Amino acid sequence: MSKFASRRVVLQLAATVAICAALPVVHPAFAADPAQLVQNTAQQVIEIIKTKTGAERQAAILGVLQTRFDMPAMGRSALGRYWNQATEQERARFLKAVATAEAKAYSERFGQYGGQTLTIGKVTPGANGLTMVDSRLNQTSGQPIKIEWEIRNDRIIDVRVEGVSMVMTRRADFSSYIQSKGGQIEPLVSELEARAAR
Repeated sequence: MSKFASRRVVLQLAATVAICAALPVVHPAFAADPAQLVQNTAQQVIEIIKTKTGAERQAAILGVLQTRFDMPAMGRSALGRYWNQATEQERARFLKAVATAEAKAYSERFGQYGGQTLTIGKVTPGANGLTMVDSRLNQTSGQPIKIEWEIRNDRIIDVRVEGVSMVMTRRADFSSYIQSKGGQIEPLVSELEARAAR
């Protein structure tokens, strides 16, 4: 495997942990402690990766995405100005399709668990009820990967892997796709649904 390909696999691993591991555990003991929330959920997701494969893994990841992320807020942000143009039906289909497509993609990209662990760093309260949690994804070989979590009301609203916002990356991708289809949202929703069904 080339150095570039190896780095890509590592970033995909980080992104999967970022997307899933930061999701809040619905448990009163962790609700007031974002650092503990991230750490415990990371362990939960790593356990999924270690013990499940195929459709079972995909279903477990999808379950986490559907129940733990603030998907409406992330969906609005990822679609940007196109969110207001979408009908209620398109919005509902989009949110369902994007979660299913992401779960499928990350489930397929993962191989065997490689001994990764998550170390929590600084926790910084911010304005408007936001909290930033810094962390490192430690690998058995290679440099740790920096992951930052943005949490509001015990829900994840964005994750930055090596400084790159996952929501803003999706926004750029989705916006480009919509523009290439004449500014229509329906083709993007249909494409996400097709990816989820493959």
